[in-house]
Amino acid sequence: MERPVDAKRMMPGAATAAAVVLAAALAGCGDDDDFANMPRPPAPIVVSAAITEEGVSVSPATFGAGTVNLIVTNQTDASQRVTLRSQELADGGQKLEQSTGPINPGDTASLKADLDQGTYVLSAGRRSIEPATVDVGAARESAQNRLLQP
Repeated sequence: MERPVDAKRMMPGAATAAAVVLAAALAGCGDDDDFANMPRPPAPIVVSAAITEEGVSVSPATFGAGTVNLIVTNQTDASQRVTLRSQELADGGQKLEQSTGPINPGDTASLKADLDQGTYVLSAGRRSIEPATVDVGAARESAQNRLLQP
């Protein structure tokens, strides 16, 4: 007497065979070309600036191109706005003009910018306050092999 084939018993074997065929097909879909990693951009640097009655001072005033976090403190008796503006750029540089909101006396503000090679002016809201000049050189070295980078 012949035993009827149980459909439920055949399904696990068929599912396993289908999974093996699918895995083999997907494994053949990879790209054989070498993938060239682009180097990381330079690590951001922090540049400090202070607004006084005499003028704006920046430290350091010379550095390489890349991302800059500018921290500005207002040491005057009135609220000030600070504007970072490109003056002269190397070929291919993008013009830049960024401003902070009002900075209260004794308070700080920050401004983040990607600076190209060239000369920039950092000025305060009042014309009586002498602006500072910032010289940005060639791009800083990549942060590719630096530890503890995001």
